[in-house]
Amino acid sequence: MRVWAIANQKGGVGKTTSTLALGRMLVARGMRVLLVDLDPHASLTRAFGVPGDPQPAGVLDLFASPPATLAGLARPAPVEGLAFVCAQTALATLERRSASQPGLGLQLSQAITRHSGDHDAVLLDCPPTLGLLMVNALAAADRLIVPTQCEPLALHGLAGMCRTAAMVERSRQRPLPVSILPTLYDRRTRAGRDTLHRLQQDYRDRVWSDAIPIDTQLSNADLLAQQPAVGDSGRAMPAYGRALDWLLDEAATLEDAA
Repeated sequence: MRVWAIANQKGGVGKTTSTLALGRMLVARGMRVLLVDLDPHASLTRAFGVPGDPQPAGVLDLFASPPATLAGLARPAPVEGLAFVCAQTALATLERRSASQPGLGLQLSQAITRHSGDHDAVLLDCPPTLGLLMVNALAAADRLIVPTQCEPLALHGLAGMCRTAAMVERSRQRPLPVSILPTLYDRRTRAGRDTLHRLQQDYRDRVWSDAIPIDTQLSNADLLAQQPAVGDSGRAMPAYGRALDWLLDEAATLEDAA
């Protein structure tokens, strides 16, 4: 089972859109996919029309005693083959609990290890801050995908995310491959072109050679939660398909090397 964390320590780079798009693309290739919303803002959860009040069962219940199971929390999405686990705003309280409850950083990893659901891939939509939830995701993942907006300020967030990944990799004592996915690319602007060139120059094999273009059809992630998705006819979804080809090729290369 593949476990991919989609994360960046900067907001507004397309994490939730990328999680939904890659999930849909994996389903289109015959895989059964579970999306897990780890962000207290719950954008992924809202995209599927789940209200915040009353608070739904979700990720917070993985930290209960005894913990819930992913299979028990998974909800079917409108897209056949796709399921999701909700986030709750109360996830923000976990940081306080972590000070008095050691071991919380591995709760998600343990839940995935125990997962009895019939899924080929688990995609983790992370919050844009370094904290307990992101640490959980990076500890559980076998790959980190970093959506990075093609604009100069995004490079700072990317550098911080790579440092965090290296720190977690040392702590867990097994590889955490990093794949950088350029997003929100506007080829008409010099800033966009220069940033993409800088990404490719600085990160080389870790960055996709292409980019996800700005697409007004995907300005709202809710569109990707529909069946059929409105965004399927735009420019971004075919680009996500090519990005997935690259991600799967990279994963196959790493598996062969291991």
